[in-house]
Amino acid sequence: MGQLKYLPANVSKQALCEVIANDGAAIIEGVLEADSLSALKSEIMPYVDATDVGRDDFTGRHTTRTGALVARSAACRELVMNDLILGAARQFLTPYCERIQLHLTQVIRIMPGQEKQPLHRDRLAWGGFIPETIEPQFNTIWAVSDFTQENGATQIVPRSNKWPSDRKASSKQIEYAEMAAGSVLVYSGSVIHGGGANVSGKDRIGINNTYALGWLRQEENQYLSCPPSIAKHFTPELRDLLGYTMGSYALGYFTPPTGPGENPEVIPPEFIFTGKAGSWGADLYESVSERVREQMGEEAG
Repeated sequence: MGQLKYLPANVSKQALCEVIANDGAAIIEGVLEADSLSALKSEIMPYVDATDVGRDDFTGRHTTRTGALVARSAACRELVMNDLILGAARQFLTPYCERIQLHLTQVIRIMPGQEKQPLHRDRLAWGGFIPETIEPQFNTIWAVSDFTQENGATQIVPRSNKWPSDRKASSKQIEYAEMAAGSVLVYSGSVIHGGGANVSGKDRIGINNTYALGWLRQEENQYLSCPPSIAKHFTPELRDLLGYTMGSYALGYFTPPTGPGENPEVIPPEFIFTGKAGSWGADLYESVSERVREQMGEEAG
């Protein structure tokens, strides 16, 4: 019997995090209704249809990958900011960071003739240098079309998030994230997975939005995919998630290349939108300071 769990749309973020921590992946069914899917497709498909196929076997020679979704689509922004997903991502990742960030947005279209993608762990984006005790990612694939084993449903190896990094999966351990359009696959950066083979006659379309620890380099450079001229129209919360805020007390400030005394020398990213430096970092400073004091106390004891 398969281990990949299917959860209702009203699952709590606590319950979702527990399943992801234990199994590495789960499917939440029926999150998006038909009208939301229709609006989403009308916004993204012109970009998808204009996207070239992948350049190698990993990106997929019969697969297209379309990014910059926050800048291009209001419906995709709603997915990124979904209360359940974002709340669970923060709960899942904040044991390892002060703030989380958006790591990647991408429409993945697997077309007929595409072979299986090599199995992998997304955390290898950082080259395997992150200790295995730290979970760096909370990931989603939103089903824009139905996902079936025949059309390329994502391959998942449940509970492989608990395996050592050198352990390989056998074919019997692979399950397929079959789900109806409007459902979402949620998985950790440590679970083994990969795109499936499309032996059907239709495209399989999903949206891969992923979140990561705020002190890591993002896979998709959000400052270029969604520059300040576009980000200024978004809510402060979404801008923060893109990275236009301090990742910790001393991560992310900048110095404007202006004349002497024209601007503060050390200011947070929010300055470019508000024109105010304010008392930035106070909350993070207190949080970090408290943590340092606790560590010092433990070492002294």
